[in-house]
Amino acid sequence: MKLTGVELRRIALPLVSPFRTSFGTQTSRDILLLRVCTPDGEGWGECVALTDPTYSPEYVDGAQHVIRTHLLPRVFAMQDVTAAGIAPALAAVKGHQMAKAVIESAVLDAELRQLGDSFGHHLGAVRDFVDSGVSVGIMGSVAELLDDVGSYLDQGYLRIKLKIEPGWDIEPVRAVRERFGDDLLLQVDANTAYTLRDATHLARLDPFGLLLIEQPLPEHDVRGHAELAKRIKTPVCLDESIESAQDAAEAIALGACAIVNIKPGRVGGYLEARRVHDICAANDIPVWCGGMLETGIGRAANVALAALPNFTLPGDTSASDRYYREDITEPFVLEKGRLRVPTGPGIGVTPNLDAIEAATTSVETVQAT
Repeated sequence: MKLTGVELRRIALPLVSPFRTSFGTQTSRDILLLRVCTPDGEGWGECVALTDPTYSPEYVDGAQHVIRTHLLPRVFAMQDVTAAGIAPALAAVKGHQMAKAVIESAVLDAELRQLGDSFGHHLGAVRDFVDSGVSVGIMGSVAELLDDVGSYLDQGYLRIKLKIEPGWDIEPVRAVRERFGDDLLLQVDANTAYTLRDATHLARLDPFGLLLIEQPLPEHDVRGHAELAKRIKTPVCLDESIESAQDAAEAIALGACAIVNIKPGRVGGYLEARRVHDICAANDIPVWCGGMLETGIGRAANVALAALPNFTLPGDTSASDRYYREDITEPFVLEKGRLRVPTGPGIGVTPNLDAIEAATTSVETVQAT
């Protein structure tokens, strides 16, 4: 496969409600979409980098720059462009996993569309539906939190994840557990907001029977997570710390995690995400699929990934209307708390060009030379 050109399109989509985490509040998404063009068709990908380098060092302006300046020239130089060849071709550029991931995703979409194959089948999906959880941001009050959690449970979500930070942790978790009972699948996500000095405080979450505590310590403190895991009963899950299959293998060997959250953009793409899955499966470490407030383009691929066999916990693969009033593909809709895995060619959904055009803030086309 040869690429004739690549379109870098920025769109802006408002969120249905503000989403607050320990690293900031989002009210809208500035999204970089990438469309690769070939003589036989096209493929789409979605970059999950945020506007600011707060979740990770990557940010959307930087991702667009490195894609245009450093990554696409290497892709255009490939004799035969395949998704499997993207990572080796881009290896000389250090880091920038989210930028690399969107290129690989778009190329894989184009490749599979030409073959008439789906993301799910290609990656090794074993389920037609995946259980859906929802991530609930930090609220202004416990009462507001309880109302939101109740609404999501009424909609059918099978698992609740609460964002936490110092000062918003024990009491919100206690309130949710007391209101909705011990049978609720409940977990928390700290997004690196604590240090090992907080171990005694975090142990106060143990009585609430949480599925896991996600990324409590800074991303580079893998040994700290291993020590924390000895001091608390709640299973430790790593997110930001895992940027590759090698990272996963080393964290597991150190005893730093009992569970792993796999985000394809964070690890460099869906093929590396599958390798992370396989490493974890070989070590009896369950995984689940995290989310970055994706549109239907990114969500479709995530749902396909979450259908692999070792994704045994509900992920952040929420319905489209959790974040957006209008998606840019056909919407993902809860069906008894689950999302249907797309089976069409490529990502299995169709980009709504009218909706994309209406949300577009800029377009940059890079032609192959």
